[in-house]
Amino acid sequence: MLITVSGPPGSGKSTNAAGLAAALGLEHVSGGDIFREMAAERGMTPVEFNEHAENDDDIDHALDERLYTIATTRDDLVLESRLAGWLAGDHADLRFWFDAPVAVRAERIAAREDKPVPRAREETKRREASERKRYLEYYGIDIDDLSIYDAAYNTARWGPDRFLDALVATVEAYEPTTDEGKVPVVGVTHDF
Repeated sequence: MLITVSGPPGSGKSTNAAGLAAALGLEHVSGGDIFREMAAERGMTPVEFNEHAENDDDIDHALDERLYTIATTRDDLVLESRLAGWLAGDHADLRFWFDAPVAVRAERIAAREDKPVPRAREETKRREASERKRYLEYYGIDIDDLSIYDAAYNTARWGPDRFLDALVATVEAYEPTTDEGKVPVVGVTHDF
């Protein structure tokens, strides 16, 4: 089973994808971890690296190609990244979108990265604007289009344990559909 988890920074993607993978006995692959590693290799913060990627499309293409390969060649995992649902297309069994109000997400990021909330909020807004622009330019993907997802959640509505219970229940209730119910892989993802 391939499950994708997508959403903006601070939405709870990593925490909940890891928890879901552990609860289901699946592997967890994080696009965010891969992106942060790439940024650190270049001595940049994720925000700086995002902005740098606006002028160097090889960065996004390298990350997205790696995630696409994982999504289309592996199974029994939870793949988490901003574009995981789009990249996996009909290879995914379930595609989830997580979100929360920007104030909540900024608080989570500030706590995780030990920085002031106003700074986390500003960096988050800059990062999202940068990514939105690149996804549309490179792949024609409107990141705000949630129509490809099987379920979208506001993670601020539940505590972590209750939300994980809801995710596990959703997966356990899953009944595979015919190919008619699946969304095809975005054609441009093959051209990194």
